[in-house]
Amino acid sequence: MALEDNIRIIVEQVLAEMAAGNSRPGPAPAVAAEAPPAADADDLAKIDLQRYLQVPSPVNRPLYEEMKLATPARIGVWRCGSRPLTDTWLRFRADHAVAQDSVLGEVPEELPAKYDMVAVKTMCADKDEYLTRPDLGRKLDAEGLAAIRERCRKGAAVQVIVADGLSSKAVEANIANLLPAMLQGLESMGIQTGTTVFVRHARVAVMDVIGEELKPEAAIILIGERPGLGTAESMSAYMGYNPRIGMVESERTVVSNIHKGGMPAAEAGAHLATILKKILDAKASGVNI
Repeated sequence: MALEDNIRIIVEQVLAEMAAGNSRPGPAPAVAAEAPPAADADDLAKIDLQRYLQVPSPVNRPLYEEMKLATPARIGVWRCGSRPLTDTWLRFRADHAVAQDSVLGEVPEELPAKYDMVAVKTMCADKDEYLTRPDLGRKLDAEGLAAIRERCRKGAAVQVIVADGLSSKAVEANIANLLPAMLQGLESMGIQTGTTVFVRHARVAVMDVIGEELKPEAAIILIGERPGLGTAESMSAYMGYNPRIGMVESERTVVSNIHKGGMPAAEAGAHLATILKKILDAKASGVNI
């Protein structure tokens, strides 16, 4: 039998099965859904998907609500025929756009000065180069190195670094509550901090370069995480004892998912202060602790 005949037979069988399936009795998929609570028609991203029940007349509504609240994943979104509902598709596009804006956006120029940070940048000329040359995001440019040497305190117990990373929105959303809470917690434990540094177009390992220059006992970098469809405001904290060039990733202690839907910023600040105290006491970090 020719290949074309085989393909024709398969297609005919699939079409026949689809026709039989469509003729079977059963509830027709509804396109109507409950109105999203406190929805803003001008901004789909403001709708809380975990409280937006799209399945009409669910058999077990309490279980449906419990499942929705248990995860930020897109479950129970219903359908129109074999396709997602229009608002489901539009929300997906809206969240994707927010994620792109966060990656491609820039932290406002005035933010570092607002928190008394020394602002520097890596060797990346712009955001495009940052995304395509991770190696350059791990090194400070000549001007940045000079600023670090001239304006920053050396030999502190903890060197604090803030970096845009892959999410400018994470810095804007979390630093206002996280940084003061962490600094206050360290101060209350008698731990001296150096001059806070802000690094633009940075990767995590830029903390090694700064550590090599300033020689703190430990360093922490607060950096924007790669955004997803659940949130574009998530921040991570990487901590290392004796930060230096050549430090391996297993020597870093990490706290991630710092955002309003994960670990709130103020709570994270206090938590990070206690972890830094443990790192200093143990004189080790990462797997070494």
